[in-house]
Amino acid sequence: MGLERRLLYRSGFWEIARPRHPLTAGHILIRLSDPSAEFAQASASDWLFCHNLVRTALQDVLGATRFSVMFAHRWHPLGSAIGEPVAESSTPTFHLFGRWDGETTTPGAQLSLPAHRRVGEPEHTLEATDTAVREALRLSRPETSVSSEPGAGAAVERSSEVVPASDAGPLVRAVETGPRHTVIEPVRAVANVRDILPAELLAMAGALAALPLSGGLSGFSCLALESETAGAPLRVHALARSAAENANPMEDLFRSPEVSLALL
Repeated sequence: MGLERRLLYRSGFWEIARPRHPLTAGHILIRLSDPSAEFAQASASDWLFCHNLVRTALQDVLGATRFSVMFAHRWHPLGSAIGEPVAESSTPTFHLFGRWDGETTTPGAQLSLPAHRRVGEPEHTLEATDTAVREALRLSRPETSVSSEPGAGAAVERSSEVVPASDAGPLVRAVETGPRHTVIEPVRAVANVRDILPAELLAMAGALAALPLSGGLSGFSCLALESETAGAPLRVHALARSAAENANPMEDLFRSPEVSLALL
């Protein structure tokens, strides 16, 4: 199914939209409005605002209680795109997947199929869902939001938050866990994206940008997972990708218990 991308909400830097190829009713995009905008304190704060806003809306409309985020960095899914959503454009885009009890299909079940075999939510069902999500986004938007553009709803109220001085030192760690597989996680005990501070989000982005690209590698497929295990940290899996790779690393990642529990 290929729909027109349906705008649900626009903030100062980012827009919340239904993708052209929605895999489930809980599949929503957070997409940069201006591709030339720098990922800095204000835009990171606005991304967190949009992320938290859409989580609340999906919880209200669908009863979603679990979430994961997928995105590509310097990489465009090729061919069958096993394990990742198809690319809609070169604009920086994050795919958020909400999960709830009673869902008819799962993100993992869809992403395990070649792109041409994926059958998403029926359009007539999505229209009603998106109307409800758009209204939930409007109602849950904080009245204290600050607009960075005329008519925009950018909330940067968290931009002044900083990591306490007692936590001085690196904000994130990057650990190589396998060939071409790096896990990035905050040093502070953070279990989900909602609790990340803008400075930590920027540090995670910096750690990803610093990962080496050599031997024909061109970019990374990334998956941010929130663990349901008490005390387990938020983890971003970054898999190095190449158009000439012999095997798709996303297939191995999907077989890991951490990912299968979150997506399948």
